[in-house]
Amino acid sequence: MTDAQTLTAERPAAAPGRRSAAELLVQAFVDRGFTHFTGVPCSLLKGVFRVLESGEGPAEGVSYLPAPREDSALGVASGLSAAGAKPVVLMQNSGLGYSLNVLTSLNLIYDLHVPLIVSWRGHDGNDAVEHDIIGRELLNLLDVFGLRHTVFDPTDPYASVERCLAASEDGLSTPVLIVKEGI
Repeated sequence: MTDAQTLTAERPAAAPGRRSAAELLVQAFVDRGFTHFTGVPCSLLKGVFRVLESGEGPAEGVSYLPAPREDSALGVASGLSAAGAKPVVLMQNSGLGYSLNVLTSLNLIYDLHVPLIVSWRGHDGNDAVEHDIIGRELLNLLDVFGLRHTVFDPTDPYASVERCLAASEDGLSTPVLIVKEGI
């Protein structure tokens, strides 16, 4: 049985109203061995941050390190990864711009491919004006930098995480899980 089959077989049943998409998303990463989360809060990811800040449920035993900026979060995660930990970075898509220098001058050239959970502000043109351009161009931007991406499906967080991580199992790219709607 492959790791993905094992994970699928062991995933907890998601009864309606029992566990939120945010809890299941965190649990899916934890079940794949991720030990640290860092990032900058975003309203679309507020449920994930609540779970991490609580230190309970799927976040029990996980280290959550708040960051002042997305590039700082990526730097911390890169150091953790180099030291053998398995970190995840959370950020708003506008913060991806802050992170491009770190990604291109550290992560991509030294193969420190930590997963990114990126909120997709402005994807539908109905957000604050400062999110319009990055929202419209997010997928193109990720493609330009070779960042393999998966859009999160809140009805099946485990499958979303599995697809995201499987896209970079070769160890040669940074996986990005894009969250379109608030969780």
